[in-house]
Amino acid sequence: MTPTVAPDGLLAEIADYVTRPLETESAFQAATWSLADSLGCAMLALSFPECRRRLGPVVDGALTPNGARVPGTGLELDPVQAAFNLGTMIRWLDYNDTWLAAEWGHPSDNLGGLLADLLAAELRVPAFIADPVVVDELDALARYSGLPDLPRRSIFHALNQKACARRAARELGKPYEDCALIVAHLGGGVSVGAHLGGRVRDVNNALDGDGPFAVERAGGLPSGDWLRYVLAHREEPEALQRRLTGRGGVVAYLGTNDARRIEEAIEAHERGEAGSGGLDGRRCLEVLQAMCYQIAKEICSLAAAASGRLDAVVLTGGLAHSGRIVEGIGARVRFLAPLFVYPGENEMEALAAAAYDALDGRQPVLEYRK
Repeated sequence: MTPTVAPDGLLAEIADYVTRPLETESAFQAATWSLADSLGCAMLALSFPECRRRLGPVVDGALTPNGARVPGTGLELDPVQAAFNLGTMIRWLDYNDTWLAAEWGHPSDNLGGLLADLLAAELRVPAFIADPVVVDELDALARYSGLPDLPRRSIFHALNQKACARRAARELGKPYEDCALIVAHLGGGVSVGAHLGGRVRDVNNALDGDGPFAVERAGGLPSGDWLRYVLAHREEPEALQRRLTGRGGVVAYLGTNDARRIEEAIEAHERGEAGSGGLDGRRCLEVLQAMCYQIAKEICSLAAAASGRLDAVVLTGGLAHSGRIVEGIGARVRFLAPLFVYPGENEMEALAAAAYDALDGRQPVLEYRK
């Protein structure tokens, strides 16, 4: 007789949590909306050939009679593979929402404001939208690209950039509206914005436009060479988009976005040891140095927007946790102004701070109507 083995404690806690009855109507509604959002994402993902190619059993044709069904398909699979299939479908658009948002937006991008409004109405409190990614405060001159059909667009990490800019202003002892700052958000994508007079008057399109390459973004490319690549390779539009967003930048050069593996490979190289984790440490170091070089160039070029008179340069985002990256950028930009470093995304704190400032009357509350 097989002895009974107690389940892992953490798994038991998770199971107890997810099977616990919902105690409030608002929690039930939120769960319903989350389910609808997930299923909507999964159904739309089936229209993408790259997604469909990843679905199905491990061995072609090996279906499981009376197995777990995958919604939107005719597949019946073993539970583990069915979970992988469904997870792939749900996350496919989430993986790509950085580029879909430029066209019509991932459902959750648009649901946030609606959910806040519904919950606020139930609780009889106000709801605010703070610094979304499409905040557009660009000066007229910053919109010119070189082709009238392709104006520069404002798509960046507005929430964290604005929060860190205001934090820097407090440390400087000046109102944000009186400061001249350059803020660089360093993450899977990199956005560098010129915060002048309380507005982001110039910033690169961190989605799939211009600016430095990042961990997963190609950044600005030689336009003629990119045009010739597109014509020569005849790839599907979504595959080309992933070359720019998701599989560009560091991922394109090193085949990974795992900062830990990259750092370990560099450290092994600096100790004179063989490559770590299948990565060439010398190559990893050069790619990171090139990324830091491009980010520093972007920061320095934006100093022109402030006529060179800056109060501070601010580095933030997940990559600001890396001393190597901070120093790689800082060594090239410290001549401009004092360097402030605020690692991490800080998004929940930024939302809370924005709401507090609005309720306290320190920030004007704008109302937009159709």
